[in-house]
Amino acid sequence: MGTLLLSIFLNFFDRFKPITDDRFLGCIYGGVIAGIGTAIILKAGASTGGTDLLTQIIKAFNPNIRISNLLVILDTIIVALNVLFFKELEVGLYSAITIFIVGKMLDIFFEGIDFAKIVYIVSLKYEEIAKEIGNKVRRGSTSLNGRGMYKKEEKNVLMCVASRNEVREIRKIVREIDKNAFVVITNAREVFGEGFKKE
Repeated sequence: MGTLLLSIFLNFFDRFKPITDDRFLGCIYGGVIAGIGTAIILKAGASTGGTDLLTQIIKAFNPNIRISNLLVILDTIIVALNVLFFKELEVGLYSAITIFIVGKMLDIFFEGIDFAKIVYIVSLKYEEIAKEIGNKVRRGSTSLNGRGMYKKEEKNVLMCVASRNEVREIRKIVREIDKNAFVVITNAREVFGEGFKKE
């Protein structure tokens, strides 16, 4: 059904004059629209019958593979072969832009854009910092046992998962309590549990 409808709509829209003849704009907006369409189809467990069908088959054997990465790799291989055989380098370069955007749109659909942040804090005043984070930001912290390998000292590492908007307040709290604290902030792709989305 996907293959049939794709063919029908390609022939249908081919009759109309394009909104723009600018290839670059076509790549950007075409990539966004194609990415959204592909994401909707894949979310429903279907495919267009193209490379996304192959990604579904591969993912069935290895569920840990990200669909967006796999689709980008397969499409890149196809475009590279087209450039190799038909010597259309410029078309290949434009296609690379679209492939990248499609991959990003799939990431947004499947993983969302509301990334949480993980804040690691190494400080001798970890208890005071954890208390202030709980009072002011309303976020819990977890104390992890660590060992500094340079000085061979036992240390407590605070781990706090927070939204992007809350990280600024956490940094401010840490700096006010301990200016010498060591802080690492990293992205968390998905967070489930209390205070975050339910699985």
